[in-house]
Amino acid sequence: MPHLEIADLSASYEKGVDVLSGIDLQVERGEILSLIGPSGSGKSTLLRVIVGLLPPDSGRMVVDGTPVNFHDKRSLRDLRGRCAIVFQQYNLFQNMNVMRNVTIAPTKIKKRAAASVRAEAEALLEKVGLGDKHDAYPDELSGGQQQRVAIARALALKPEILLLDEVTSALDPELVNEVLDAVRVLAGEGMTMVVVSHEMGFVREVSTRVAMMDEGRIVETGTPEEIFDRPSAGRTRDFVAKILRG
Repeated sequence: MPHLEIADLSASYEKGVDVLSGIDLQVERGEILSLIGPSGSGKSTLLRVIVGLLPPDSGRMVVDGTPVNFHDKRSLRDLRGRCAIVFQQYNLFQNMNVMRNVTIAPTKIKKRAAASVRAEAEALLEKVGLGDKHDAYPDELSGGQQQRVAIARALALKPEILLLDEVTSALDPELVNEVLDAVRVLAGEGMTMVVVSHEMGFVREVSTRVAMMDEGRIVETGTPEEIFDRPSAGRTRDFVAKILRG
C-alpha cells in the first residue's frame, strides 16, 4: 500500500483556471520523491494540496490507506497530523527563542507534556546541527540556521510525511549545504519526503524517484538516473539539458 496516493487530481486558485490537472502519483513509505520542473509548473501548489492548504477541485488522495475528505474538518486535522511542510521562508516567531519555536506547536496544539516535548526538541536540534542554539533568537541566526530550525519545528509534530518546498531558495549559496546536510540525515533515517528543489545535484543524490512537472501536469516519473540521464519525454530532455548547461 502506498504511503501517499493521488489519483486524477485537479486544483485551481481561481475557478476555471487549473493549476494542477490530472495528477496521478504514488509515494511509498520511506521514499523520497522530488518534484522538478520550471517555475509555475505547479510543484509548490501540489505540496499545498497534499498538506491540506488547498482543496482540490476533483480527484482523490489517500494517506496510508485513509481517503482524505478535504471538506471535513476531522479529516483535515488527521491529514495535518500526518503531514508537515517546510516553506521557502522560515516563518519563525521572532519573539521566541529556538527552543520555544520548536516546542510551541506540540505543547499548545497537540497538548503534549512540556518535559517530553523539550527532550525531543533537544534531540531534533542536535540532529540538524543546532544543539548549541536552544536559547538563540531568530535574528541571531544565519538564514541556513533559521531554515534548520524550521525543519526541526516541522519534525517536532512527528509527521509521517515531510514536505519540503524550496527550502534553500532564499539562502545565500554558502548556506545551502548546511540545510541540505540536515535533509540528508532525515533521508538516511527513512523519512517519507516529497521535495521541491532546484538543487539538481542534491535531487539526484537523495531521491528515490523524480517527477518532472510542467503546466500543472506530471510529464514523467522515474529514478534519478532515468530522469537525468535518459529521460523519455521531450519536455524533460529540454529542461534537464537547460539545467545542466546552467
